[in-house]
Amino acid sequence: MATPAYAEADKPASDKPASDKAVSSQDGKYFDANGEPTYKIGPDGKVDWYTYSGFQRYSAECLRCHGPDGMGSSYAPALANSLKTLSYADFLSTVANGRKNLENGQEKVMPTLGLDKNVMCFIDDIYIYLKARSDDAVGRGRPPAKEPKPKTWEDGVNACMGPPS
Repeated sequence: MATPAYAEADKPASDKPASDKAVSSQDGKYFDANGEPTYKIGPDGKVDWYTYSGFQRYSAECLRCHGPDGMGSSYAPALANSLKTLSYADFLSTVANGRKNLENGQEKVMPTLGLDKNVMCFIDDIYIYLKARSDDAVGRGRPPAKEPKPKTWEDGVNACMGPPS
């Protein structure tokens, strides 16, 4: 019998790190004790909309460098590991401003994505998904079930991307 991909969701909330618990929500978006966006996974493995959207956006915009499910590649780090120690503010800064790493004689460059609406309009979603991956709260692949899309999420996307044509 295969181990469920969402076994972490079945653990009691007290077994999860306090900083990663959803302690509040607003319009379908969850926040941890520090007020930073976080995920919420139901006992049945159902993810909040932002985690699901983050999976979609990560797969569309980040996968080609950072590998499937945030697992890394030969030229970009495993973000599922990076988010174990990288703060929310540092994540936002790195994505927006880019980074250059010249270690071990290799030049690794994270491009500046601060003006890329396909990334920045969904940056919290991507962070939430990667945080859930880093905490082993969601498994690899597309989450099997999701909460409904909040109207406020759609309004925010339209405001950021521009109204649909």
